[in-house]
This record gives sequence, structure tokens and C-alpha cells, in this order.
Amino acid sequence: MNRKIITAFACAINKHDVDAISDLMTDDHTFIDSHNNAVKGKEVMESAWLSYFEMFPDYRIEVSDIIYGDCCYAAFGFAEGTYRNLHNSEQSNHFHIPAAWKAVVENEKIKLWQVYADTKIPFDIIVRNSGNQ
Repeated sequence: MNRKIITAFACAINKHDVDAISDLMTDDHTFIDSHNNAVKGKEVMESAWLSYFEMFPDYRIEVSDIIYGDCCYAAFGFAEGTYRNLHNSEQSNHFHIPAAWKAVVENEKIKLWQVYADTKIPFDIIVRNSGNQ
């Protein structure tokens, strides 16, 4: 059952369906990014997802494997997106990077979603386009 919750969460992310994402989060949901920055609370994360989807309008994740540990799940795959849908013939504003996620499921909801990815490429794209906003 918990694998289905994780898969549903990934599908909601890929659809950019913030209502569905929110429905799958606990009220005290914690999101931790690749730099170990934590954001706590469902309402705060609803706003954060909206902002992220604005920044990367075609953002999606591909989960290829899910395994279970003592207290949590690990998902493995890829994350990709194009910064503000800006296309540049000289340099790509699209990233496709390996990624992993740690998930804790409680009462059929995601209590913790932690991202592990090398974010150098997406950050370089943001910096390179900072004057194009």
C-alpha cells in the first residue's frame, strides 16, 4: 500500500496537481531538499510546489525503483525540467539528473519527502538566466 502512496505522490508531482500533492501529505509534512534545507507543514509546501512549478513548468520525476528499509522507503530515478520554459540555442536550459527520494509514510500519507540529487546543473541554469526573468 505505501508503494502506491509514493507512486501516487510522484504522479501528482508530474501532473503539477498541488491539490493532489497536498491531499497526500500529512499536516506536519517535512520536505528536505538536496542541501538539507527543511520545510515543515503542508500549507507551506503547497506554496513551495506552486513556486517550483512556476520556475520549472515541465518539471517531472521518474521513479524506477522503490525499496523499503527499517522505517522508510527509498525511491530512485531521475528529475528533469526546463527553467521557465526558456529555450536557448546556445546552451540548454533543460536538466535531466539522477535523483533519489527518501519517503516516510504515515497513515497513508507522506510525512517526509527528502530529495537527493546533484543540483549543480539546475542552479547553473538559474544563474545563467537570472537576467531573463
